[in-house]
Amino acid sequence: MAEKDLQAREKVEHREQGESTRDVPVFIPAVDIFETEEALILEADMPGVAPENVCIDVKDNQLTLRGTVTVDGEGERLLLQEYGVGDYFRQFSLGRAIDQSKIEAGMKDGVLTLTLPKAETIKPRKIAVKAS
Repeated sequence: MAEKDLQAREKVEHREQGESTRDVPVFIPAVDIFETEEALILEADMPGVAPENVCIDVKDNQLTLRGTVTVDGEGERLLLQEYGVGDYFRQFSLGRAIDQSKIEAGMKDGVLTLTLPKAETIKPRKIAVKAS
């Protein structure tokens, strides 16, 4: 395993332009994007976010991911905090290569997985040659 693989990455806080009604930091989730012949697969780390607290919007070719964390611990006094808890927000621009009407999402163990199917015009295809 390379040394690069073992380095921890700090959470990056998102600076929203407007005011928030929640008193929690908003983080930019780390993502991995994979490509297959059929689709792009986007995996976003959103630890602590329940599936029912994820909001995914597509508007004007803009994909928006929001995850809200439920903060527990009423009546507890924080002694040490090494892990920042907060909401998540990230946006992506989508081009014509994505069939926006067929986007699917799933959530498991704090990882949001989006399947962004490629539009038919973008998918690679083979053309059969007919003998004359």
